[in-house]
Amino acid sequence: IFPLDTIPCLLSPWSEWSDCSVTCGKGMRTRQRMLKSAAELGDCNEELEQAEKCMLPECPIDCELTEWSQWSECNTSCGKGHMIRTRMIKIEPQFGGTACPETVQRTKCRLRKCLRGPGMEKRRWKEAR
Repeated sequence: IFPLDTIPCLLSPWSEWSDCSVTCGKGMRTRQRMLKSAAELGDCNEELEQAEKCMLPECPIDCELTEWSQWSECNTSCGKGHMIRTRMIKIEPQFGGTACPETVQRTKCRLRKCLRGPGMEKRRWKEAR
């Protein structure tokens, strides 16, 4: 018969590893075992739980954009034209994240009617030069 302080711990086998604590990226998983001998038979210093890191495929990263800029000036000084506004991509999508929507928008603008008359074409041509 052994003295009381030399009774070995009786432990159950380790359980299966738990699922990873995350659905994507880096997480943790654990497993346990149980003490089968009565606690009063002596101290048992064996570990009853283990944890380890687990790695799943990277989490999707969605596209991120800045706010829209102000609308530009109308691109003509008279008649029909257009204005544009833009926004920049802050974060490109990765690992199946949502794609970036449009970064440029265009809209019509209409200013006063252009004057037509004799000599107007010559005057415009001089201004362009």
